[in-house]
Amino acid sequence: MSGPFPAPVLGGYPIEPPGSWPTDAWERRDPPNGVDLDEIMALAFDADGPLQTTYAAIVVHRGAIVAERYGGELPSFVGSGTTVTATTPLLSWSMAKTMLAIMVGTLVDEGRLDLDEHAAVPEWRDATDGRSEITLRHLLAMRDGLDFTEEYVVDAPSDVVAMLFGAGAADMAHFAADRPLAATPGSRFNYSSGTTNIISRLVGDLFGGEAGMRAALDERLFGPLSMTTAVPTFDPAGTFIASSYVHATAEDFARFGLMLCRGGFAHGRQIVSADWIDQLRIPLSFDEEDQRLYSLQTWVGGDHLGTFWCNGYEGQRIVACPPLDLVVVRLGRTVDDDTGAVDSWWQQIVDAFDAV
Repeated sequence: MSGPFPAPVLGGYPIEPPGSWPTDAWERRDPPNGVDLDEIMALAFDADGPLQTTYAAIVVHRGAIVAERYGGELPSFVGSGTTVTATTPLLSWSMAKTMLAIMVGTLVDEGRLDLDEHAAVPEWRDATDGRSEITLRHLLAMRDGLDFTEEYVVDAPSDVVAMLFGAGAADMAHFAADRPLAATPGSRFNYSSGTTNIISRLVGDLFGGEAGMRAALDERLFGPLSMTTAVPTFDPAGTFIASSYVHATAEDFARFGLMLCRGGFAHGRQIVSADWIDQLRIPLSFDEEDQRLYSLQTWVGGDHLGTFWCNGYEGQRIVACPPLDLVVVRLGRTVDDDTGAVDSWWQQIVDAFDAV
């Protein structure tokens, strides 16, 4: 499927009531009449079910938590595992990519980044192989053309494993930027964590390096959203590993989702423009392997609601459905071949709210 894609459903962002943002604590209430979440939540925590292991699941409706549950233990190589509770920091995996997309959006809003300019990547400055033609839009859409293999299967050739854990770990953006072209920029979709880390270095350079990027994340994203537990990881070269590594509690991930659902508005201020959030809801590519639509560091449903989500390895999800003012968070461990079951699970929640 290369298009035409479903017409995007944009706008429709709920208005945040004054003083309603979950700063220190979330408001909690029952789901609306006609929405029964008990069986759906139980399914997520059925160890013999298709989701396998779920650590946390949260449903937010109209700014309040209407369902929340925790379970399981984080594995440990030494001693017993850590029991997961509401205060346990959990790993984002690739959901961090969308957090980086919000940081990019703030710079686009300010006129400091242009999606259609050639990306200012040092490794490509004097390249004669076509890499100098790669734009920021190509990178955000995973259509840069770089030869990068995103594979987590043991013993399979994998650039992402080499980048995160092997030869590229000391300078992940350089490792990814040094890959050769496999296709003309813009001509194909190829999901790549390396591409995200190239973007992350570009953004970090604009903020003045590692210290500036840490401050910008706090000042532009985590602080305004009251994500007090969010901790980003940086590589030894000073690049935010936005492909994979933000730790936060499930409730803080839900705060990020609520900002997406509200069109970039949070706690009485516009974190990023609603126009930018709209950009993250427009389908640009179709992932043949996972049979899903992709936008700019986000996945989109192509449904009548304009649902879109952050997606992470082993079934991490932050789902935003603006017309329903609905956010769903799921964190856990589902083997990659079965993560479609995670999407079927949260789709049941969306359908339940859509039906009332």
